[in-house]
Amino acid sequence: MSAKTLSLLGILFSVVASFCLDSVCPEKGDDVQVVFDRRISTLIWLGAAVAIVARLGCRKVAAGKGGRGDRLWLELADPIADPWLIMAAGYCNDWVVKIAGIPVGWVAAVLAVLTALIRILGEALTGRQVRVGPMNCATRLIILAAACLGSIAELWIRQDGKCAQEVMRWTLALIIAGCVVTCMRRIAAMARSIT
Repeated sequence: MSAKTLSLLGILFSVVASFCLDSVCPEKGDDVQVVFDRRISTLIWLGAAVAIVARLGCRKVAAGKGGRGDRLWLELADPIADPWLIMAAGYCNDWVVKIAGIPVGWVAAVLAVLTALIRILGEALTGRQVRVGPMNCATRLIILAAACLGSIAELWIRQDGKCAQEVMRWTLALIIAGCVVTCMRRIAAMARSIT
C-alpha cells in the first residue's frame, strides 16, 4: 500500500474511533435519559481502542515509506486525524469532559497540532526534525487506546450508573501536560541548534 492510501486509511480509522467515542455514552445532555447497557458500552470502548491502534499502525507503516511524496501524505494526515480523535475523546462522556470548566479535549487537540507544527518548524529552521518528547503522536495514540481500556474498567467499577469519564478526563489532562513539556523541549532544542 502507498503512503497516501495508508494515510487516508489512518484518517478513516480516526473517524471510526471518534464515532465510537461519541457513541459510548448515550446520555448527551440533561433532557435525554437513556439507559445504556454496560456490555454495549464495553464493545464500543473496545472498538475505539482497536480503531486508535489501527490508526497508529497505518501511521507507522506510512512513516516507513521513503519518498518525499509519501512524507507529504503522512504530514497531511496527522493534523487531521489526531485532533479529530482527541477532540472526540473530550466529548466521549457527559457531553464535554472538563477540568475546572475548561474543555480538555479541545485544549489537548490544539496542543497536539502545536507539537507537530514545532517539529516541522524545527526542520525548516535547522534542517532536521526536532523529535524530542515525551508526548509525540505515537505516545498520544497509545495513551488514548489505553484510556479506552481503562474506561471499560471504570464503567464496570462505577456504582452510580453513569458513564465512565474520569479515566478519559485525566488522560486528556496528561496529554495536555505532556504536550506542553514536549513543545518547550522542542523549542529549546531548536534554539540550541540555531544559535
